[in-house]
Amino acid sequence: KASGALTIPATIEGNPVTSIYGPYWQARGEGAFSKCSNLTSITIPDSVTSIGRGAFYCCSSLTSISIPDSVTSIGYMAFAGCTSLTSITIPDGVTSIDRDAFGSCRSLTSITIPNSVTSIGEDAFWRCTSLTNISIPDGVTSIGERAFGECTSLTNITIGNSVTSIGERAFGGCTSLTNITIGNSVTSIGGWAFDNCSSLTSITISDGVTSIGHAAFAACESMNAVTFLGDAPKVKNDDTFKYSSSIIYRKPEAKGWGDTFGGRPVKLISEKP
Repeated sequence: KASGALTIPATIEGNPVTSIYGPYWQARGEGAFSKCSNLTSITIPDSVTSIGRGAFYCCSSLTSISIPDSVTSIGYMAFAGCTSLTSITIPDGVTSIDRDAFGSCRSLTSITIPNSVTSIGEDAFWRCTSLTNISIPDGVTSIGERAFGECTSLTNITIGNSVTSIGERAFGGCTSLTNITIGNSVTSIGGWAFDNCSSLTSITISDGVTSIGHAAFAACESMNAVTFLGDAPKVKNDDTFKYSSSIIYRKPEAKGWGDTFGGRPVKLISEKP
């Protein structure tokens, strides 16, 4: 029932504090401050190297947190449900953001992800409904399932040049999304990856993409142009662009194209209005 600000000491009885655990997940002894609903701010010392599973889960009054440079990993649901948290800076030492680490942080408007991060886990920022834009740095190689799903205020995404795969439903339900830049290293786009991105009007897909999953761009009702810079990628069926009026544009020298693709007509880039 503690309330207010929390300062985690660097040492306790002369011993350095390096990890934070607690009773929420009883079998694993994690969730140290979960459901401390009156906690408003946290100071974490430089000695801490990891923030464990559910460490601050559902701390619904938490508005700010400073994560020190010593932290290298942020665990599953570490800050999930922190509905008053408005911004977060992830330090340069962090290499992985686990599943649902910031899920349902509905007041979060700003995230800074450093180049040191190599993977963004499933549901990492799922339903962060106030988040308006995100830049995924070149260090990231994979974006997990639903990583930014249902971020309904997200308008712009820049995906770095090291990302090779975009997971299923990674940006599904981002209904305000109008602009996407996809890096040149992406080879696969998962099923429903951009499903129901109803404000998206156009997209350019790099020549490295070789496969697109089921209904990847379904229900993108405003999308009128999809430009492919390479050969026709593999698709499972004609549901890729279901419920959209997209026209597919391709280069004249590209291979594997027919008159239609994913259920939509195909034209040359020179025919774009």
